[in-house]
Amino acid sequence: MGSIVLEKADGVATLTVDSPEVKNGLTPQMGRELVAACEEIDADPAIGAAVVRGAGGTFCSGADRRTWNPGADQAEDTAFRDTGAVYKAFVRVGQLAVPTIAAVRGAAVGAGINLMFATDLRVVAENARILAGFLRIGLHPGGGFFTIAGRTAGREATAAMGLFSQEVDGRRAAEIGLAWAAVPDAEVEDTAHRLAAEPAKDPALAREAVRSFRTELGPPGIGWDAAVEFERATQMWSQRRRNSR
Repeated sequence: MGSIVLEKADGVATLTVDSPEVKNGLTPQMGRELVAACEEIDADPAIGAAVVRGAGGTFCSGADRRTWNPGADQAEDTAFRDTGAVYKAFVRVGQLAVPTIAAVRGAAVGAGINLMFATDLRVVAENARILAGFLRIGLHPGGGFFTIAGRTAGREATAAMGLFSQEVDGRRAAEIGLAWAAVPDAEVEDTAHRLAAEPAKDPALAREAVRSFRTELGPPGIGWDAAVEFERATQMWSQRRRNSR
């Protein structure tokens, strides 16, 4: 049911969400694999940047619903831990010791938008679909969405996506500061790797620079770890409420 693939070349690590049959939906096991891959990157001093991408021309469609039981009690131990495994993966990507870039093709939806916002920089396809989508399916946002979206998108765009379920395409994302660049679909990953090659020239300096960057500019308001837990109880409530309808 999908996997996380880690590749390294020329000082750049590439993390691929690989489950194209469900448009790279994430499972709890994939969340654990993503955490393990991040640990491997951090332990390799030759790596100076990382690119996060999806296989098969799309980024991440959210949770893999084949492993999601909408009728389950989200406070039950296994369900609680599985949700936490996915949330931990977002935070761990955001804590990588190297500068990170999301290469977004196709769609970034739900959990996928959180993974996109976990990185330091985004390159998106002009025709990419970027959608939080939580309220559309009767769920409160999770994964610290408001915190990680707000630090990049600002209050207005975060409200539009998180409260009013508005979808943004790649061109619009670049216009409003959700992404550094919007390029033709076929150029997304080459552009991301070309950007990543710059800090990868000096991994030690890149690691120090990104540490300062995040310390000085980090998420506003409450911390990301706190935001994950702050949203979690309400998301669990919304899941139970949704199931009872």
